[in-house]
Amino acid sequence: MVETFQLQMNEYLPLRDVVFQTLRQAILRGELKPGERLMEIHLAQQLGVSRTPVREAIRKLELEGLVLMIPRRGAVVAEITVSDLEDVLEVRMALEELAVKHACHSVTAGQLEEIRRLAGEFRNTLSGDDVAACAQADMRFHDAIYEATGNSRLVQILNNLREQMYRYRMEYLKDRKSHKNLIEEHDGILRALENRDEELAVRMTAHHIECQKEYILQMLGAKE
Repeated sequence: MVETFQLQMNEYLPLRDVVFQTLRQAILRGELKPGERLMEIHLAQQLGVSRTPVREAIRKLELEGLVLMIPRRGAVVAEITVSDLEDVLEVRMALEELAVKHACHSVTAGQLEEIRRLAGEFRNTLSGDDVAACAQADMRFHDAIYEATGNSRLVQILNNLREQMYRYRMEYLKDRKSHKNLIEEHDGILRALENRDEELAVRMTAHHIECQKEYILQMLGAKE
């Protein structure tokens, strides 16, 4: 295993969370590749920590679906599979359609302004080369819509799903050809919210998610 990453220190986080975030980003950026074994002792040496925070980080990564525990092999980086993609996006589609329906009725003028600002922030990040920053800006845009529903339980469920979506979001954003469409799709969702047009909001949200699904399915097909 050839590691190309270093511990991303953060004085405000416990060491186990710093190790988790470091390994998570290494997987999402492709520095730790699908199918690669995660050997505790090697990772601990690479990061300059004991094996305990590495073990705890691997458990959290398994909960996110980024790592699999395989008998006689131990922990390995999970592959991106068609089945996982379809399962996650099916759930995301249903929940986000529900979210925009609620948001059309409950969004305030202040919340609309914040969603508008975040759409612009996302557009601005696309001009750079930091895919992780683009992914974070994309999540903030969608998070603001979730918050506008006023349904705290729905927000909680979507936030949990967000972690499972992050890997797919990163893969999609790596393709610069997708950026123009993403901007247009965000703008379409925003217009629907501004007009409180529930039918359009649901349609634009479904189209937004379906485009991501089709791209990643094509990517997986090309790899095969």
